[in-house]
Amino acid sequence: MNTQNLKRKFTEIFGSSAPRVFCAPARVNLIGEHTDYNGGHVFPCALTFNTYVAAAKRTDGKIRLYSLNFEKAGLVEADLNHLAHDPKQDWANYPLGVFWAMQKRGLSFDGGADMLFWGDVPLGAGLSSSASIELAAAAALNALFGFGLPQTELAKIGQEAENQFVGMNCGIMDQFASAMGKKDHAILLDCHTLKYEYAPLDLKGVSILICNTNKPHNLIESKYNERRAQSEHALKQLQSKLNINALGELTEEAFERNKELITNPVERKRAKHAVYENRRTLLAAQKLAQGDLKAFGQLMNDSHISLRDDYEVTGKELDAMAEAAWKQDGVLGARMTGGGFGGCVVALVKDEAVEDFKQNVAREYETATGYKPDFYAASAGDGARELKD
Repeated sequence: MNTQNLKRKFTEIFGSSAPRVFCAPARVNLIGEHTDYNGGHVFPCALTFNTYVAAAKRTDGKIRLYSLNFEKAGLVEADLNHLAHDPKQDWANYPLGVFWAMQKRGLSFDGGADMLFWGDVPLGAGLSSSASIELAAAAALNALFGFGLPQTELAKIGQEAENQFVGMNCGIMDQFASAMGKKDHAILLDCHTLKYEYAPLDLKGVSILICNTNKPHNLIESKYNERRAQSEHALKQLQSKLNINALGELTEEAFERNKELITNPVERKRAKHAVYENRRTLLAAQKLAQGDLKAFGQLMNDSHISLRDDYEVTGKELDAMAEAAWKQDGVLGARMTGGGFGGCVVALVKDEAVEDFKQNVAREYETATGYKPDFYAASAGDGARELKD
């Protein structure tokens, strides 16, 4: 849908004209899973799938929200001065959470807003459609109300909305990638310090394929928050001896020397994944910079195995997809991406092998699970921004 069509729909629904149009991308994480809230590194890229929003200020305190992706939900109305999470508001809790998080920071709205959303992000696929909604809303409000916040601050606002308003205890990665994405680049982000660098995605005849299991996942109701609590408890036990603020500060050797401090064997496995995955991510970025895509792919495979065995967030569908991918000619590596328990596998596949890969993996995966998969070729796109005509 182009900006003119979105503006026309905005006028049909809200009766007013002249909205401004903004967008924010979904993301795929190439490696570094469940490391963000453990103070480690992640390696995502923003995608060319986006959430778009046409938005205009109001003179009263009303917020009116409509999504062309959730038309059955109808028009959602809220009061700027009485914002609260309500399950009945469904998808609208994400943009409402952004209003709330901005207010919490002392930003003052001199009116509400009308906002029309539409996105081409595959929903429930683990590509972080929620962060793209939050960042599209944040970019719109930042511009409409003249707040002048930098993109990194918009990422923090999006995370706060999801953590404290929606109730999903995610790390910063999704919102940061959506805010800070750069065409044809991945981002190596230290989630502890928010230091980051862009890494050119020069893949030399290799495609990034996103393989959607079509097993939907709802992370809030899943084991995600439980994993976070287990990791935090493991960290506390390590802190009884070690002067560290996050699991991401440990080397593999330091972890192995001190792992017996973690008395619960399950929590020990969770901490092991966080430490080893962080080191894998740093090494993977190095290998990409050296053009060693074979080594990068092997690190992706190792990441999936750790997520399966130590963090236990994959499940039957993701494992079946990854295992089918590993068998194919021309595959350098494949791993689950996102929170887990459904969603997507990301694979590096030689260009000439892509069509055979799709056919073979689709057949094997459907036989194993009964679900028909979808495949998307991933391109790295830009972060949250206003779209001019």
